[in-house]
Amino acid sequence: MSRELSPYVELERAAWAELAHGVHQPMSATEIENLGGLGEELNLAEVQQVYLPLTQLILLRIRLAETLPRATERFLGERQPVRVPFIIGLAGSVAVGKSTTARLLTELLSNQEEVQRVALVTTDGFLLPNEELDRRGILHRKGFPESYDRKALLRFVMAAKSGAERLEAPVYDHLTYNVTEERLVIERPDIIIIEGLNVLAPARSRGDGSPGLAISDFFDFSVYVDASSRDIRAWYISRFLKLRETAFANPASYFHRYSTLTDEEAHARAEELWDTINWPNLRENIATTRGRADAVLRKSADHSVEWVRLRKL
Repeated sequence: MSRELSPYVELERAAWAELAHGVHQPMSATEIENLGGLGEELNLAEVQQVYLPLTQLILLRIRLAETLPRATERFLGERQPVRVPFIIGLAGSVAVGKSTTARLLTELLSNQEEVQRVALVTTDGFLLPNEELDRRGILHRKGFPESYDRKALLRFVMAAKSGAERLEAPVYDHLTYNVTEERLVIERPDIIIIEGLNVLAPARSRGDGSPGLAISDFFDFSVYVDASSRDIRAWYISRFLKLRETAFANPASYFHRYSTLTDEEAHARAEELWDTINWPNLRENIATTRGRADAVLRKSADHSVEWVRLRKL
């Protein structure tokens, strides 16, 4: 019987976990727990069985990625090659746990002997300021592709891949729901993880109709954190209700007005925000980029990863 051909390799969790059998787990249970997001629990088993194999795969890609540039440098006769970082793109929906995955990968990769500096950059910092979004009439579409300063984000990634020794990225404040004057300074990174909703989006056409560049054109590896839309919706609502009692309770919070809602009112508001903003963005802009990822982590209803899909080289 012939096997159906596919450009992907899909592994169930048990088979994926075996790929890192015997590999040392560098983090303690407390360190792992502290990285978990709101309403999302991490444990030693999840890290050992899912994220450690992913880390090993990324390290393998990094080692192999170093050989082609060196060969090209020899071909071109370059005596002083420019060192550039390995860039990882990490995408997924609101509330799917991509920020937790990004923080975890940052820590796991930072604990490797061959890695000196790992920087985590979130695309939230490249959102247009609220004042500008309001001026354009798209404040309610924050998180949609048009709400970002895409040129600035592309300039940042291109500078990194040009070998710039010092990089600066804007910083976003989730309390005030706005970009700040603060800058994240990155010096001589070995790895940069760029996490955001739309980091795998294809390039837009220029004004003259010619093709443009996408930041994903400069990624060396990419990951999409996936789950059913029904589960993500439930996670989003649950997180909203928890934030109402925590971050939203702070008078400085942009969403402080939600802290006084009743349980029923809060649940209804969370459903409305999901149905009118986050679900359309996921359906139209985010989920459509899943097939562009090198690796897809598919989560079950309890946030644990149940299978991994890899694009064949």
